[in-house]
Amino acid sequence: MDLDVYVTAHRAEWERLDDLLRRGGKLTGAEADELVALYQRTSTHLSIVQSTAPDPMLTARLTQLVARARATVTGTRSSSWRDAARFLTAGFPAAVYRSRHWWIPTAVLSTLLAVLIGWWIGAHPEVQAAIGAPTELREMTRPGGQYETYYSSHPATSFAAQVWTNNARAAAMCLVLGAFLGIPVLWILFLNMLNVGVAIGLMSSAGRLDVFLGLILPHGLLELTAVFVAAGTGLRLGWTVIDPGPMTRRAALAERGRAAVGMAIGLALVLFVSGLIEGFVTPSGLPTWARITIGIVAELAFLTYVYVLGGRASRAGEAGDLDEPDRSAVLPTAA
Repeated sequence: MDLDVYVTAHRAEWERLDDLLRRGGKLTGAEADELVALYQRTSTHLSIVQSTAPDPMLTARLTQLVARARATVTGTRSSSWRDAARFLTAGFPAAVYRSRHWWIPTAVLSTLLAVLIGWWIGAHPEVQAAIGAPTELREMTRPGGQYETYYSSHPATSFAAQVWTNNARAAAMCLVLGAFLGIPVLWILFLNMLNVGVAIGLMSSAGRLDVFLGLILPHGLLELTAVFVAAGTGLRLGWTVIDPGPMTRRAALAERGRAAVGMAIGLALVLFVSGLIEGFVTPSGLPTWARITIGIVAELAFLTYVYVLGGRASRAGEAGDLDEPDRSAVLPTAA
């Protein structure tokens, strides 16, 4: 395509659209109809320029023009409590539900990895010796040692806030870095499972695995589930780079990227709950069975939330994406 000829042929339409936009709401009915028609044509022009003769300056100009026209045609609206309620009852659980084929295998394989690492360390004293000196390991695993006192070493409120911040950051990194083919996500996941596996191995070798499970299960079930959901979603985003399916790569990444951002917010709320459990329930004087029961109830509540509300919303067409008027326009692709 001869770009100069194309610009000459359509410059008058773009200038007319710009003129109508500058006049704001002072348009007659015929002029408003003309603005809509010019907006649609200019959107097509932008798509053609992007796919056949991508010129940065022209693309930027047309992108800005289309964005202004779209804002004028569709109008703007402010978020409300209704939007927040819809996100919590439909958007977020639907996004988690729709990505279950990624995070459930991630959870299973990661848990197996942690167990294998724990068995390997617990069954091989030479591996334990490589981790630390015998006195250091005894200090970590003895009654009243570092593993036990970790959860009560700080005031509950500040500890819960610190845990929530760290876990929310890890989940967000999994979601954001998934676009890099998922490789950083695998590394973050491995480090988390390595830490869990080391603790399992050392405490089991000291004959105190039951104590460790009594400390980690109350909050760990919900916390690790949130991490697995984030990691699975990040891996799904990375796979989209490789195989976007029937959509263009840009459109597929935009759709799943927007859903991932929403999931980051939702998972932050889930991790806030697990942080409260870790800060107030795990180090409490409650019997072990009561603390573990609280963790199981929290986990079952989240899974029920995802599979009941999320499944229903997903079957109704909810994908966890923005409403159509709030999305960037999906332009037609030139042949």
